[in-house]
Amino acid sequence: MKTEKKGLWEELRQDFMQTGGCPVSATIAVIGGKWKPVILYLISHEINRFGEMHGMICGISKKMLTDQLRELERDGIIERKVFAEMPPRVEYYMTEKGRTLRPIILSMREWGLKYAFGEGH
Repeated sequence: MKTEKKGLWEELRQDFMQTGGCPVSATIAVIGGKWKPVILYLISHEINRFGEMHGMICGISKKMLTDQLRELERDGIIERKVFAEMPPRVEYYMTEKGRTLRPIILSMREWGLKYAFGEGH
């Protein structure tokens, strides 16, 4: 048992040494905060227009939603597609990199259903 714990400790230590920090903190820096996980959850379920998202995220301002979408786009998690229509239509999609986060977002959903809203509440 002690050997197993020591192996895990060494693995953690090596992660910190190789990356210069905690990999979990790096993930949180990209998708953390009050709004980004919700935005990613909606976009991953094809709720990808600004107005739809704004209407579904209680308490978020238009400015904050715009800022969060821009940050996710800058980090390569989502892409913005503008349709040449009148009025212009903009939709957001997960990039290939962003789609790798989907299992994390879905795990967060399952945890929330079970422990925040469900039997473990």
